[in-house]
Amino acid sequence: MIDGQTALFGFIAHPARHSRSPRMHNLSFDYWGLNARYLAFDVAPDGLADTLAGIRSMGIAGVNLSMPFKQAVVPLLDGLTVRAQRIQAVNTIKNEAGKLIGDSTDGAGVFQDLLHQGLNLVDKHVMVLGAGGAGKAIIAAALDYGVASVTVFKRNNVRYAGVQHWLEQLSTTTSVPLRLCAYEDQVRMQQVARTSDLIINATNIGMTTAGTPLPISIIQQLVPQQTVYDMIYQPLETTFLRLARQQGCATYNGLGMLIWQGALAFEFWTGKQMPVQQVRQDMLASIQATPPITAQA
Repeated sequence: MIDGQTALFGFIAHPARHSRSPRMHNLSFDYWGLNARYLAFDVAPDGLADTLAGIRSMGIAGVNLSMPFKQAVVPLLDGLTVRAQRIQAVNTIKNEAGKLIGDSTDGAGVFQDLLHQGLNLVDKHVMVLGAGGAGKAIIAAALDYGVASVTVFKRNNVRYAGVQHWLEQLSTTTSVPLRLCAYEDQVRMQQVARTSDLIINATNIGMTTAGTPLPISIIQQLVPQQTVYDMIYQPLETTFLRLARQQGCATYNGLGMLIWQGALAFEFWTGKQMPVQQVRQDMLASIQATPPITAQA
């Protein structure tokens, strides 16, 4: 029941109405009997500062953010967690008596999912495909999970030098080797794919565009000892995951990451653990009832 004591949380993005976050968080509030509700707010790109002022003045307890606000919001906040500082991007904000503290739970969501699937991440060699917002969050989060190395493949475009500079800066904070390679260097790509314990796709290849993030000839060289993770969750099994599964690899889609990044945000706000299994069942049913995205060639 909504009353004068109900705490309000929300999702801020443009567009925002597609978000599955209200399902996830409202189910979790109900599970714990918390007097709280979560709504989606479609905010115009030039309305972010006014929105942050509204969060402060109306006492909104916390929000998640997505595109195009994850980086633009940083200078408007009062503080950042360490993992948000690493990537200078935020997907979660907590209102602490008018002070807005930003966190980034996207990358950690991937590794929390893998840990809860029983994967030991310590001393594993990680290959990350893509270095956009999702890729950078994964790269930075990997440093908290004891991995042996992270090798990143990114297209050699106008943003390549910027990613290289960011990785060099990040390297000063860790002993974990961080390497950047051009996506076009398929000889190097083949070498790294063969020796990686965990391969993560952080591109949209397989969702909004047809194809696979690794050449099929390289996927066909993967072995059962390797784990393949695709951040895409619609479709639940991309061509990349299907081919890796046929090689005997352990494969995981991005549904777990979606849930665990939400679980980390929920705990940041409430101090309570999200009922992950109940949320997973609800989210899976929702995704299966949604028409598939048509990939463009």
